Amino acid sequence: MLKTLFHSQLQLGLAQAGVAALTALLVVMAAARRGIHLEKDLAIAMARGLVQIVAVGSILLLLLRSPSWTSIFLLIAMIIAAGATSARRAKGMPGAFQVSTWSIACGAGSVIALMTALGVIDTPITALVPVGSMLIANAMNTNGLALNRFRSDVLAHVGEIETALALGADGKSSVSPYVQVSFEASLIPAIDSLRSLGIVWIPGLMAGMLLSGARPIYAAIYQFVLLAMIFAASGLTSLISTLLIRARVMSPAEQLILRPGQ
Repeated sequence: MLKTLFHSQLQLGLAQAGVAALTALLVVMAAARRGIHLEKDLAIAMARGLVQIVAVGSILLLLLRSPSWTSIFLLIAMIIAAGATSARRAKGMPGAFQVSTWSIACGAGSVIALMTALGVIDTPITALVPVGSMLIANAMNTNGLALNRFRSDVLAHVGEIETALALGADGKSSVSPYVQVSFEASLIPAIDSLRSLGIVWIPGLMAGMLLSGARPIYAAIYQFVLLAMIFAASGLTSLISTLLIRARVMSPAEQLILRPGQ
């Protein structure tokens, strides 16, 4: 119906964005009736998302004429932004931004570097930046889930942790069970995506490759390759993040820093 009303591609895109945003708003309004208020977060997220993706699209148009090595700076900027975004899910946790940024840089960055060196990811900007951004974004989400779950579990078991410390346990051992649970929980989306690939959903990369003329079998295999890389980047990020944050919630005197209300 929208295509009959809007003939300009830009006008059509804005209309489609408006319909999608309205649908999301209706869901938030339904949640608000149950006392769950996400209106502010949704409005900010949608506004930022739209502005940012349009800005990145404009930047990519300029970068297409640049040397391939310039994509490194864009990926670094994405990692820093991902660290800042992910750290917001770890409210009150000391050093959350540094932990998030270093974890994403080591996790997603090392997988991008290795896969590029082996030829799994092509070096042109048109391939390296989109694929790299997928790995960084998923590592960001996984890191946010891990930190949020770790924070919630620690705050819910302050008494048990302090009892263990009082009985002589070291700081790392006292929070180790929550590190393990956080790591496992953060990887559930990545594992489920691999498990349901081709049955529950057909990812956009595969559809795009098919539309561009790639052989269906190769498109399917490369989509699996991408999800395997996403799992590797996400898993390594979560592993590093949970190990780093474990030490941050303890003082040098082996006292729990993280407290309810922070």
